[in-house]
Amino acid sequence: MDMIDTRIPDVKVLTPKRFGDHRGYFSETWNAARMADLGLVFDFVQDNESLSAEPGTLRGLHYQAPPFAQTKLVRCATGAILDVAVDARRGSPTYGQWAAARISAEEGNQILVPRGFLHGFVTLVPQTQVIYKVDNLYDKESDGGVDCFDPDLAIDWGITRDEATLSGKDEDLPAFRDFVSPFEYGEF
Repeated sequence: MDMIDTRIPDVKVLTPKRFGDHRGYFSETWNAARMADLGLVFDFVQDNESLSAEPGTLRGLHYQAPPFAQTKLVRCATGAILDVAVDARRGSPTYGQWAAARISAEEGNQILVPRGFLHGFVTLVPQTQVIYKVDNLYDKESDGGVDCFDPDLAIDWGITRDEATLSGKDEDLPAFRDFVSPFEYGEF
């Protein structure tokens, strides 16, 4: 397993090894013991999957507030995304900053988004299937988000708001400056 830091060191890009032959390949996308050797210890309890038919489908920026905060390990089964994590931990030296990584089925890479971060992604190709593990169950009352096109965050999604396909929920999220973060740096 290769692991690299993004511009925010708590957000990691992981690339599991692939073992290929004439049939294709095999890859171990999660192994608790091997991850623990890298200092990554999580008790994942739920797997989620989304399929986006068109490029430019943007999902985010989402979070779950404590005590239902979630760490996410995100990968693509098909297609590719630009995945973004925004540090929402009050008191963090990188509060309000974002890290991004291109994640694709072809590369076989994954992004680890820790608790205390806002998370979102935009699809880069048609029929992109995203699968992610979370270490806490979904709780509707703890669900929240921030406007993914907030000018204060200035995330470079590679598309404009007019070009993006957003859900009704994501179109009406508050600005980052109006967001009262439920996360404290060092809490998790």
